[in-house]
Amino acid sequence: MPLITEFIEQYTEVMDAFILWMKQAGYTETTRKEYMREVQSYLVSLDGREVHKATKMNVISFLVGKQSTTGEHTRNRTLSAIRTFYAALIDFELAERNPANDVKKSKTEKNKKPVYLEEQDLANALQFINGRYKERNIAIFMLMGYCGLRVGEVHRLNLSHFRKLKGTLEVLGKGRKWNEIPVPELLLPYLAKVEEERIHPYSTREEAFFVSQKKQRLSIRQIQKIAGLTFASFKKHHPHLSDMDLSCHKLRHSFATMLLNNGVDVRIVKELMGHASIETTMIYTHVNDDQKKQAMATMNRNVRF
Repeated sequence: MPLITEFIEQYTEVMDAFILWMKQAGYTETTRKEYMREVQSYLVSLDGREVHKATKMNVISFLVGKQSTTGEHTRNRTLSAIRTFYAALIDFELAERNPANDVKKSKTEKNKKPVYLEEQDLANALQFINGRYKERNIAIFMLMGYCGLRVGEVHRLNLSHFRKLKGTLEVLGKGRKWNEIPVPELLLPYLAKVEEERIHPYSTREEAFFVSQKKQRLSIRQIQKIAGLTFASFKKHHPHLSDMDLSCHKLRHSFATMLLNNGVDVRIVKELMGHASIETTMIYTHVNDDQKKQAMATMNRNVRF
């Protein structure tokens, strides 16, 4: 195994190229850090082998080793990072092929249905948001559960993104793509309240819509904590959901499922979710137990002996 200093010198060019490529492609800082961490581990596993000479076997060997200590979701995220890494190198003519393209994602993870809250449970969860910044936290929760925003998109919201008169939000999503989202009427008064009572940040240049008590843009971790505390209180009063793995992203799942269950066209849901492909949206078209019972009830009414 090469010394760490030798490793840094050997792969400095490709790592710098990868960072530059992700920045110009519009990847968020959080994603850049995660991908760099995954790719650095992969490079260490090459044991000095030149990056452009790595094979499919090298990638699989690294993923197998990683999967023994982590879940399939993490494995797939690592694979995505390596694929993106080689795509960047090819773009900069530092490699000719992508050995990770032929490596398949985990089928179990790929076919796994999203975890989501039913519409009534989603509404009930709002009752467990309390504290000094109750209105702000309700607005944050609803942006994810009733508008489908990613936690990073909530974090990046600025004052100018809320078009109060028009009743819409300008959302900066993945790949630095803008998406205009109509705001549900029940959320509008909360956003207006947040804007009215917004803490003035230290920096006069800071345009963040959500500001922490430290007078800085509310961080992704703080937003996740707000949701986490809400879910913890909610589960205490709803034991049947105690084993459900709830998170900010599960609120987004709930939003998509709620729309589809209410008959909204999947193409519209795709646009509201900011998905690049309708295939991604299709994973939310699951069938719940009530729908199964209703279908069988229809059969019972129609069948006569």
